[in-house]
Amino acid sequence: MSAPSQRGIAASPSAYRWGAGQLVAAVTTGAPWTAERVTRDALAQAAALEPLGAYVSRDPARSLAIAAEVDAALQGGGPPLALAGVPVSIKDNIAEAGQPLSACSRMLAGYRSPFDATVTARLRDAGAVPVGRTNMDEFGMGSSTETGVFGPASNPWDPTRVAGGSSGGAAISVATGSAALALGTDTGGSVRLPAALCGVVGLKPSYGRVSRHGVVAYASSLEQVGLLARSVEDVALGLSVISGRCAMDATCADAPPFAVEEIAKRDAAPLRVGVPRQVLDALRGFGGHQGLTDDVRQRFEAGLIALQTAGVDLCEIALPDLEAAVPTYYVIATAEASTNLARYDGLRYGHRAARAPGDDLHAFAARSRSEGFGAEVKQRILLGNFVLSAGQQDAYYMRACRVRARLHRTFMAALAHCDAVALPTAPTTAWPRGAHLDDPLLLYAMDIFTVLANLTGAPALSIPLAQAPGQLPAGLQLLGAPFAEATLCALGQRLEAQRGPLPSPTTTEFGAAKR
Repeated sequence: MSAPSQRGIAASPSAYRWGAGQLVAAVTTGAPWTAERVTRDALAQAAALEPLGAYVSRDPARSLAIAAEVDAALQGGGPPLALAGVPVSIKDNIAEAGQPLSACSRMLAGYRSPFDATVTARLRDAGAVPVGRTNMDEFGMGSSTETGVFGPASNPWDPTRVAGGSSGGAAISVATGSAALALGTDTGGSVRLPAALCGVVGLKPSYGRVSRHGVVAYASSLEQVGLLARSVEDVALGLSVISGRCAMDATCADAPPFAVEEIAKRDAAPLRVGVPRQVLDALRGFGGHQGLTDDVRQRFEAGLIALQTAGVDLCEIALPDLEAAVPTYYVIATAEASTNLARYDGLRYGHRAARAPGDDLHAFAARSRSEGFGAEVKQRILLGNFVLSAGQQDAYYMRACRVRARLHRTFMAALAHCDAVALPTAPTTAWPRGAHLDDPLLLYAMDIFTVLANLTGAPALSIPLAQAPGQLPAGLQLLGAPFAEATLCALGQRLEAQRGPLPSPTTTEFGAAKR
């Protein structure tokens, strides 16, 4: 992307509406824009929007010191930096050396990471400037960013509604402009769902494309570090920086980093998108709830027409058994969560309760875990322990693994007829905060269109759909074959070009937000 014109820079009171590529071009060019000036703007924006609850911790002095290092490197004639001066936010379950790492849980309150996750180290090496750690559902377990110990996050379009989860804070930071790029994690849609509800782009890369070293574990066979930004171009740029081999993660693929140049190659080829309309019709009342709303369905169909206008061929495909994806996901995810979180017992890791007279180790660990974990995490641990128990493992966990393999086969069979599969990202727009906390099955049903990518290891990209005045954001999701991110980005850019610019919530509205 070319640098903004000097006229445009002078006319802009801050850089918070620019994309990552624009910021790199401006900072690399030099005065009047520097990494330090961009960082000050981002920090001011983050402070002004504090009522939305996007961030759980910020360290302005550290951010400005890092920005000064970037400016010094650029002035010293060093090598080009792919993300020079780009303000980034980091989800609170991804390690940064010397920074709090709580996963928004009392269990890890006060803990500071002694090391960087692979992804955060690669961002820093590329010249990015971390501006804060973002709010999330506790340990990533939730679809609304309401279960964390720091309180709920609010949707920037309507602060009375949820931001989606579990990477809700990351989505808010991008939508409001305090970060041009955000790191989240996606275990069952936790990057794509908040991206759709907040009107930004969210990318869940292929399993193994990005290292998980330094990420607080939830469900290891499902989760992947993902990216949020205001354009497909920017998430692709971020992916090119954080992807690639990592000796510290045995599940990381032995593949080179993603190359942005691959997008143009895929865009030059004919592209076909498959649409499982029969499945969409069947899921209108999924889980006994409203399911796919008429508003989202109409905007999804308009998005498909926009793809057709951009030269993309559409075809109808079958995705049998998609309704089984949510129960399959929650059996596997809770089983892996109960295993991963077993380490937090107050003895080796995590919150330590006060010892009571006569306590044995079992009672002490039980009280430590009861105090340290929130209600949603406890619920998932109990479910996980149940499906892994001796009497139930074959009936639940092993059966879920077989269904997962079947879902993978049917998904790959569908891709034999197309380059990508199109689905709505979420069945509805953002719902009122607190409305569904007493109905976990409804919240689980919100993942109906996102969990397939995690169960199959496929990449998935959520792009905001056209948004009329008064409408809340909604997203169209594209799923592709493993390591086919370039194809998804090529399709996403075509949709963006046809859709045109989106509206943005104003800072005046943010300032009036109340948590």
